Amino acid sequence: MGLYPVSKTAVKLKRGNSYMLVANHTSMIDIMLMLALVKQPFIFVGKKELARIPLFGFFYRRTCILVDRSCNQSKHRVFSEAQRRLNQGNSICIFPEGGVPDDYTLLLDNFKDGAFRIAIDYQIPILPFTFYDNKKRFPYRFSVGSPGPLRVKVHDMIPTVGTSQEDRRELKLKTRQLILDDLQGMEN
Repeated sequence: MGLYPVSKTAVKLKRGNSYMLVANHTSMIDIMLMLALVKQPFIFVGKKELARIPLFGFFYRRTCILVDRSCNQSKHRVFSEAQRRLNQGNSICIFPEGGVPDDYTLLLDNFKDGAFRIAIDYQIPILPFTFYDNKKRFPYRFSVGSPGPLRVKVHDMIPTVGTSQEDRRELKLKTRQLILDDLQGMEN
């Protein structure tokens, strides 16, 4: 779809359709950036611990399906809540790395299965985004960062119609490689 400075674009999706939105996760600003980009209704799946952050947590609880990754029952609730939201015509956004990597030198962590499991179960297309500048502009380390543009590449959708859970690993690796190739290309 293209590389955009955030201030000049919004992703226009077909109204009434649901999508699985995925992106690399490097900063707290990733959530705000996704909200600025996608104008159709969507809900995040995010880790429960972040709901405790003052002020941020207040809004986070209202825009997320919260998951306690240490509890299998919580993970199962995510799938039933995702189904309810998809049935309402919403899309789902998951950062498939499962959190911001502790290793700041890591370009892209391995992806977890959740986003791909849901996309396959509900046969909704995956829409990958590459966030290029978030780590540089607003990292989790508060002693670094700089003002400047936030560039995003919105990739072509990856269809899931006709796929099964047996295709999940391949779909996950394909999506990760797409974003990784982009990030490596921007480093050179």
